[in-house]
Parts: sequence; structure tokens; C-alpha cells
Amino acid sequence: MSDASVFDELPGDLMIWVLIVSELLVFGAGLAAFLAVRITDPAGFAAAQDALYRTGAGVNTMVLVTSGALAAWALRLCEAGRRMRARAALAAAAALGVVFMVVKVREYAGKAAEGIAWDTHPFFTFYYLLTGFHAAHVVAGVIVLLLVAWKDAVPNIEAGTAFWHMVDLVWVLLFPVIYLLR
Repeated sequence: MSDASVFDELPGDLMIWVLIVSELLVFGAGLAAFLAVRITDPAGFAAAQDALYRTGAGVNTMVLVTSGALAAWALRLCEAGRRMRARAALAAAAALGVVFMVVKVREYAGKAAEGIAWDTHPFFTFYYLLTGFHAAHVVAGVIVLLLVAWKDAVPNIEAGTAFWHMVDLVWVLLFPVIYLLR
């Protein structure tokens, strides 16, 4: 019988997983609240949702998923001793995070130009809260990716990549619920 626990099998440090799980719980609570309030005004939520830029959100989904793949590839490269390539893959993943933010800022600017603010409708309260909180995580994730590219030890890249995958996962959940679900 082995003394190993399930926690020994997790990539990265246990504390990164505590952070990831806590962040997923916060986003999950926000999505649950969004869906609960949506039930009270489905027509109003659908009309408000029509004001969103779905194409940009779809592009951002592809951008983040590609970025996550690059981060995962960087980990494999570092494990294989190909540190310079791993750093390049992490830098490319971070650059795609910046692309995500450029698209998101343009989306927010477009909403502001249309006079749509957080208090326009409850839909937009949740839209700005959830996507804004996610955007803050994207910015943090870009910084993390750049830091682990600089300090490119396998455990660092494991932790940074795990965080970045959490950011990806949250977007993969936010995108259909906020932009597509009717």
C-alpha cells in the first residue's frame, strides 16, 4: 500500500489548487446568480444579450483556447529540457492573453459608446461583473505566464499553466452562458 495521496498527483503546488478551486467557486456562484435572476426576466435578458458582440467573444474563445494549448506545450517543452522554446511558447500564450484583453476593451468601449452601463439592465450588471472579474484574471494570468517564462522551472510552469487553464475554463463557461444561452 502506498503513502501517496491524490494531492501528490496534482501538477504544481497544493496552494495553487486551493486558489483555483476558490476562484471556480466564486465564478460558479456568479453564474448561478446570473441564471437565477435571468429566470425573472427572460425577455429582458434576451433583448440585452442581443446588444453583445458575439463574434468578438467567439474570437476571444479561440484566442484563449489557443493560448492554453501553448501554455500546456510550454510545460512539455520545459520537461523535455527545451527551455528556450518553452519560454517562447509561454510568451506567445501571454501575448494571446493581451489580444484577448484588446478585444474585450474594444467591446467595453463599444458598449459605453452605445450608452450601455452596468446599471442599464440587470443583465449588464452581471455582464460587466462577470466578464470584468474574468478580465482581471486574464491580466493576472498574463503576468503569471511572463513570470514563469522568466523563472522557467517545471514546478513554476505547472502552477502557472494550471492557473491559466482555470482562466480558460471560466471563459469557456462564461461565453455560452452570457453570449449564447437563450
